Amino acid sequence: MKTGLCSITFRKMSPAEIVALVAKAGLEGVEWGGDIHVPHGNLDVARQVKKLTLDAGLEVSSYGSYYHAVADREKLPFATVLATAKELGAPCIRVWAGAKGSAAADAAYRQAVADDLRRAGEAAAGEGISLALEAHGGSLPDTTDSALRLMDEVGRPAVGLYWQSVERDTVETNIDNLGRVLPYLVNLHVFHYRGGAKPEMRPLTEGEDVWRQYLELVRTTGRDHWALLEFVRGETAQQFLEDAGTLRG
Repeated sequence: MKTGLCSITFRKMSPAEIVALVAKAGLEGVEWGGDIHVPHGNLDVARQVKKLTLDAGLEVSSYGSYYHAVADREKLPFATVLATAKELGAPCIRVWAGAKGSAAADAAYRQAVADDLRRAGEAAAGEGISLALEAHGGSLPDTTDSALRLMDEVGRPAVGLYWQSVERDTVETNIDNLGRVLPYLVNLHVFHYRGGAKPEMRPLTEGEDVWRQYLELVRTTGRDHWALLEFVRGETAQQFLEDAGTLRG
């Protein structure tokens, strides 16, 4: 298990500031976002950010792209995303499985997304890079059942899944869902928030006991995974440093 930060946590910070903060926190790497810090297609920036990261003794855990299968094939060709990830030195590209939730997707749409992900996965594998799907509403892996069905539809070992807890669910439900996706698990997005009518980010220490259970289950895969802090309360550096200490523990 390796620990890191998703750069999108601090969109207002420069890559150099993020690298310094992650190093100070004692984490091991960064998932660089494709919206601001390493824009899709900007190979010069990708090379610069790679050097910044490695020079600080850190690793590039992954490239957090905003490629939406099918929806982005014209305006953001996957070849552009892949070229950027390659220059960045990212071993994994995070992508979105379409731009519709599973309840709104018919069979034809699911097939189109699966076909696009299969093509993208094969192209990435040719460069020694894996593909992993964001677990998020508004895309097909918005439920565990749909995510597992999509893995069958894609049918490629180079395409896997991210996982994050769903705070509106019980701990037992989250553990059950995590256990079901373990065969396809690549990395995790880590954060803790209080659900309800007004969701509120909370310090990770308040969810420490729960996250210990999640990470202990992940360790049973016997594979390497990144646990990446994605959101912190108030988007402050101090809260991040505290959460990073909790995650390391």
